[in-house]
Amino acid sequence: MEGLMTSSDSDSCDSELHALKTLDLSREGLGAEEVDSRLQGCVLDNPKRAEDVENLILSDNRLPAVPACVTSFGNLRVLDVSGNRLKSLPDSLSGCHLTSLIARNNGLRNASLPKAFGTSIKELNLSGNELTDFPAQVLDMPSLKYLYLGGNKIDSLPDDVSRVSGLTVLSLGGNRLNEVPESVGQLAWLQVLVLSDNQLESLPAAIANLKNLKSLLLHKNRLRTLPPEIVALKCLTELSLRDNPLVVRFVSDMTHNPPSLLELAARVTKQHNVPYTPADLPHSIVRYLSSAHHCVNPKCKGVFFDNRVEHIKFVDFCGKYRIPLLQYLCSSKCVAGFNASRRGLDRPDHQMMKKVLLG
Repeated sequence: MEGLMTSSDSDSCDSELHALKTLDLSREGLGAEEVDSRLQGCVLDNPKRAEDVENLILSDNRLPAVPACVTSFGNLRVLDVSGNRLKSLPDSLSGCHLTSLIARNNGLRNASLPKAFGTSIKELNLSGNELTDFPAQVLDMPSLKYLYLGGNKIDSLPDDVSRVSGLTVLSLGGNRLNEVPESVGQLAWLQVLVLSDNQLESLPAAIANLKNLKSLLLHKNRLRTLPPEIVALKCLTELSLRDNPLVVRFVSDMTHNPPSLLELAARVTKQHNVPYTPADLPHSIVRYLSSAHHCVNPKCKGVFFDNRVEHIKFVDFCGKYRIPLLQYLCSSKCVAGFNASRRGLDRPDHQMMKKVLLG
């Protein structure tokens, strides 16, 4: 039938259109002068061609810096300068209206980043560089959806990381993180969170607020348990836990220090519903009494304050995993009722352990 475009014709047209919009000089081993010459030649000799370029690929060459004439490509949207010898990124990039900036595997440090990346960037990839801090510039990127900072030396995240509210992917694997701030739980649109190969010993309960999270990668950390709230992540389809203490050797010996006289008195007051009013007690004691936590042992009616016993309970999760979660009990006597669920966990062939290792 005349005029009917087949799928192969459509694919061909899309490919040709992409070729027109892309200038690819990658993997040619080019130095700065060679790249500069070819880019300037394109701008001067074929201005229409330069105007059409939306994707500029300069990866895997020998560039010590981003060529200045990059800003001459007025409609540039994607710039890939990965795998070069870059020690800095110029401030001029913020005026290019880029939507994607990829600068993986270079020698970039925090002080050598531009003062601003621009407000139009949706994807920023600075993985495999020499960053020691989370780039503060990122917090002022309202359009950012995909942030890749893996393979650096970042040791902490800012408390206001939630300012990058539109993130759907946050990749921080292979850094030096030892904690995650509660504010990460405010990244409401996050679908992928990569925290693997760090030094994390715990996760904040606020992780449970990430209702759209589909992939959570936690392998190669120091985690020995997960917050119980994590079972609220109903959309999660990928959970990686291997190479953590929680799948190598589970907690078997719990320590329990004797409670203070204050705690003992407060427990009795709460358990026996001893009546009191704010006028009867100092304000600090009233506040202390209001901070009581109920013991999770269903056979126990007790409460606790500062003194508690840690306990590991296995929970079925998303129909795929059997994961250990941390619970708090009021007394070592309460542990006895839970011991059956922990028997045999130190045996490396235990089925529960296998399921966690495969997670």
